[in-house]
Amino acid sequence: MVLIFSTIATARLAYITNFLFGKLMGTRCTIINSPEAFIAYEGVKINYSERAFEGVFLNVACHKLLFETDIKTQQILPFEYRGNVAFFEMANSDLPFDIFAASFYLISRYEEYLPYNEDMYGRYPHEDSLAYRLKFLQIPVINIWATYLAEIIEKKFPSFKPVKPSFSFLPTYDIDIAYSYKHKGFARNVGGALKHPSLERFKVLLGLKKDPYDAYDWLDKLHEENQLDPIYFFLVAEKNGIYDKNILPYKNAMKLLIKNHAEKYPIGIHPSWQSFNNGDILVNEIRSLEAISETIITASRHHYIHFTIPHTYRRLLQYNIINDYSMGYGSINGFRASVATSFYWFDIEKNEQTKLLIHPFCFMEANSYYEQKYTPQQAYDELIHYTDICKQVNGRLITIWHNNFLGFGKEFAQWKHTYSKFILNLKK
Repeated sequence: MVLIFSTIATARLAYITNFLFGKLMGTRCTIINSPEAFIAYEGVKINYSERAFEGVFLNVACHKLLFETDIKTQQILPFEYRGNVAFFEMANSDLPFDIFAASFYLISRYEEYLPYNEDMYGRYPHEDSLAYRLKFLQIPVINIWATYLAEIIEKKFPSFKPVKPSFSFLPTYDIDIAYSYKHKGFARNVGGALKHPSLERFKVLLGLKKDPYDAYDWLDKLHEENQLDPIYFFLVAEKNGIYDKNILPYKNAMKLLIKNHAEKYPIGIHPSWQSFNNGDILVNEIRSLEAISETIITASRHHYIHFTIPHTYRRLLQYNIINDYSMGYGSINGFRASVATSFYWFDIEKNEQTKLLIHPFCFMEANSYYEQKYTPQQAYDELIHYTDICKQVNGRLITIWHNNFLGFGKEFAQWKHTYSKFILNLKK
């Protein structure tokens, strides 16, 4: 067990130390404010205070952030440490920065509680983030910092043997539009044909060709051959809108698709654009998906990655969603929370840890294609980068793909190959 001395055992400090030691090092930690108990303890101990002690211990000089209860702009002065960025630099410390405060700032998404100008979709813009501005968005810096901390502890306490998690991969899929042509109804197909005349549409509707978005059998085979356990998120908006173009959930084909997947895989809700500021719509979508799938829905990922903190997370908890997979950007790939490990959301305004478990993703093919303008090869190289860095830190690699990229459409002809090549690379 790691013993941490602090004059005040705040909720913020307890949260981040439990994450760093419990989640990333597999060991318990306890915060105490008794100098006598700290001096007497013979195991791993860390002084997180301005008090001076004698003996063998790790000294982590403390920044004020974890002792505050309000939210305000923090002064961030970056510097380089062991080839990576760090901030909250501190003197007279075994680590030259306050790893606890810096990690909390990033993982809690502290900066997203501060004023910002929304992007065109009403989201927090990645350009405002510290990780983007300081060019560490593409690495899970918290995981990397944790390895530094573990190394320093081991040097002072050779008996300390952290139990690091194993690398894992979780493929996830957003089913925004289940089929390109099929099951959309007469009016939508006529309108589509007039806007984009296509012989393919008529072949599909006449049953002469497979729908270009129908990648489901291919994915089933891929998962079985490679022993993968994916999660599917279904958009089940009850009416279509400018951003919600799903096959409506009352269609028998949509019901069958959902039921078939729910029998084989975990599924979650893909809250529609319409539900963003309407709790009644959201709860109706959750209940609809539960009724169709005959399962209890506890997982979500927001359509267009359209969410805000703390508003969206509080509402998810209100409707018994306890796992969310939206932590990433819908405008660029990378580690939004600077971590490649799942973590419980800490509500900074209430200064408390919640039961909502956040599962961060770092790659979405739509970002590569639409936002970053990558070729399939560039996207593959990007995937390999995220795979390698997650393996290095024993993290969890979560990717997002959409069925239309993995089907038979000419527009995405090479993307299915890119994905299958990536899956094969994971075995190496």
